[in-house]
Amino acid sequence: MAAPNEKLANSLGVLQELQSGGQRIFKSSEFSRAHRERLLQHGFLRDVIKGWLMSTGPQALPGDTTPWYASFWEFCARYCHDRFGNNWFLSPEQSLLLHAEATAIPPQVIVNSPKGTNNYLQLLFGISLYDLKVKEMPAPEDMAEKNGLRVYAPDAALVKVPEGFFRRTPIEAQVVLAAVRDVSGILGRLLDGGHSAVAGRIAGAFRRVGRTGFADEIVKTMKSADYDVRESDPFAEQPYVPAIITGVPPIVARLNAIWESQRTPVMEIFPKAPRLPADKSSYMKFVEDIYQSDAYHSLSIEGYSVTPELIDRVRQGGWTPEIDEKDRQSRDALAARGYWQAFQKVKDSVAAILDGTPPGALVHEQHRDWYRELFGPSVAAGILKPSALAGYRNHSVYLRGSWHAPPRAEAVPEGMDALFDLLEKETEPTVRAVLGHWLIGYVHPYPDGNGRIARFLMNAMLASGGYAWTVVPVEDRDRYLAGLERASVDMDVRPFAGFLAERVQWSMEKAAEDAR
Repeated sequence: MAAPNEKLANSLGVLQELQSGGQRIFKSSEFSRAHRERLLQHGFLRDVIKGWLMSTGPQALPGDTTPWYASFWEFCARYCHDRFGNNWFLSPEQSLLLHAEATAIPPQVIVNSPKGTNNYLQLLFGISLYDLKVKEMPAPEDMAEKNGLRVYAPDAALVKVPEGFFRRTPIEAQVVLAAVRDVSGILGRLLDGGHSAVAGRIAGAFRRVGRTGFADEIVKTMKSADYDVRESDPFAEQPYVPAIITGVPPIVARLNAIWESQRTPVMEIFPKAPRLPADKSSYMKFVEDIYQSDAYHSLSIEGYSVTPELIDRVRQGGWTPEIDEKDRQSRDALAARGYWQAFQKVKDSVAAILDGTPPGALVHEQHRDWYRELFGPSVAAGILKPSALAGYRNHSVYLRGSWHAPPRAEAVPEGMDALFDLLEKETEPTVRAVLGHWLIGYVHPYPDGNGRIARFLMNAMLASGGYAWTVVPVEDRDRYLAGLERASVDMDVRPFAGFLAERVQWSMEKAAEDAR
């Protein structure tokens, strides 16, 4: 008779084979009863609804949303195909959000189908699916498929979404408008449907984002077909809707739209930059003196159990993994050593910025050095593979407890290039600091350490305006993360900017007090 560990290994082998193509969602019938119950018991599977399972892991805590958010869209696709075949589609609004690569997990998804029953299906963590019964499917030319999901094609969706879509999700609307290469697909639908009011709205939207040629073509063509078109601006209630760049990947258009729409609120909230300090040595002494506090709080925010004593031992060279086996195996000690090494690199960057080196270009060049120093000790101790230092992630990541899902790994290099272009072009230190911090976390380029890199970048950019090095206290972790969540999910940077402004003001007062 097989031992319990052998039985579990056999069950894990079945799960591994099913997961070989990246699958995370399964029907219960794909497992024998014994394998299913054993994998559920040991935490490798979790019920979504009756008859449907998702893969997880024993390390996932009961309230950990990460496995579910990572599986959510796959569940929608598989469940709907299983229930409705090909006779289903997502709403025009959700279709455009997906085309714009909006990453926030929606609280509810409406699935349209002639086979729908107007049924409300409660899923995990407050998310629901509603199957809305409709009379018929859209025309085949209006349909598209994206990651297994049946959606409206962008041109068709733009014609069908209500005006409120532009007000509620202006950044996603801008990204979709930027992706339009030719207006004929939209025009054909407007003409055949006699959509004169919609034509006026879409023309107004194109004009607001700087695509006047498309706007003029829509108006002229509709009028030539004897339609009375009255142009209107669906973004009228949005004060910050800049001209968009076109012909770029969605992640690039998105980051540019975010930056342009959120920079003014940051400048309105933040105290005016004091300019570069006249006494560089005093500034750098403050940075040196604040190291222990910064390391303790920054590492604690990330969940490391790091004491001031450990930080001091690392700084004094008392951390000896080549001699002390406990040090070699200590995750917290490795993190503390990596932080100290990275901090030294960031100090060098700050000193160069105070000497007048352009901050955006400098950080673009040196941020990978910071990352390598953060995780070098873990690689040297054999805790991480050497490939961990290779650079940007090559897999999807999901943030524990967050509705925001970072962009696909394939989009990360383009996103980071766009982010550093924005940092280099930006003239306001406050904007570089706040939006740079937020958007590093938004793109989440590295497998780990993104929060620490974001806070390093923030402080380098603060230095470019003469602001003091600023610590985010672990006691304020909930407010800090809530501000980032509000920015990433609701595209509202004000709470996050307000929180950082308070911390910067405190640091400025502390630095002035220390200088007296």
